[in-house]
Amino acid sequence: MRGFGELEAVVMDRVWDSPETITVREVFEALKTTRDIAYTTVMSTMDNLHRKGWLARERKGKAFLYWPTLTREEYSARLMRDALDTGGDPGVVLTRFLEQMTDDESHRLRGVFQRWASKETD
Repeated sequence: MRGFGELEAVVMDRVWDSPETITVREVFEALKTTRDIAYTTVMSTMDNLHRKGWLARERKGKAFLYWPTLTREEYSARLMRDALDTGGDPGVVLTRFLEQMTDDESHRLRGVFQRWASKETD
């Protein structure tokens, strides 16, 4: 699995940040405040994300309503899984990952492991 391209990532962030479904127009209006972008570029990007399976959509009148097929966290977990599968020796990859963690991240990871381990013993 490949990560998103730069514009795909920006669009997906807008979709993930939306509490409900979102239209191309809404994404375009949000993006045009920070970048020079055409409506058709946003429309094409969202259509591509739909074809790739990252966005689902439903027609409402002349427009489509879009929503993500995975949460941001599920997507990130898939990227992590892919990194373990394709990054060489998984033990070395995990070691390098852990070496880059902050103390706060390490603390949170320990908590996740403890909760996960307690579920396994129940």
